Amino acid sequence: MEQQSITIGCSVSFSKTVSESDIYLFAGITGDLSPNHVNREFMKQTPYGRRIAHGSLLVGYMSTASSLLLQQYPATDNDMTPVSLGYDHVRFLKPVFISDTITVKYTVEEFDNERSRSLSNIEITNQNDEIVAVAKHILKWVSNS
Repeated sequence: MEQQSITIGCSVSFSKTVSESDIYLFAGITGDLSPNHVNREFMKQTPYGRRIAHGSLLVGYMSTASSLLLQQYPATDNDMTPVSLGYDHVRFLKPVFISDTITVKYTVEEFDNERSRSLSNIEITNQNDEIVAVAKHILKWVSNS
């Protein structure tokens, strides 16, 4: 893997207030209409007391952060294209509710030049600075030749 403008320690963040429409649109796209996400009356009877966002919606926000990183630190080697190889160690530590404002922090941690990969740490916090989700993201740097 040739040197990229992305180096260890490069970081971006992305913030968004999670809306009811985000949850309903995501439920419609994915077909995940679990009452946890779309049934107010059902969730009133649970310890959460209200609807929670899909965990996979949070993974989508993680993807947004990785795209922002690639925009902010464009590759200096046009012979390589970064693609997501996946997310490891994804954990949803606290619920995210409608009207919560989340911030995704994405930080490059290491490069594996032999395998043409980079590994980044992802941490999502809510408006109270509570960590609500974490993950490791792997980018594969693919040769264009």
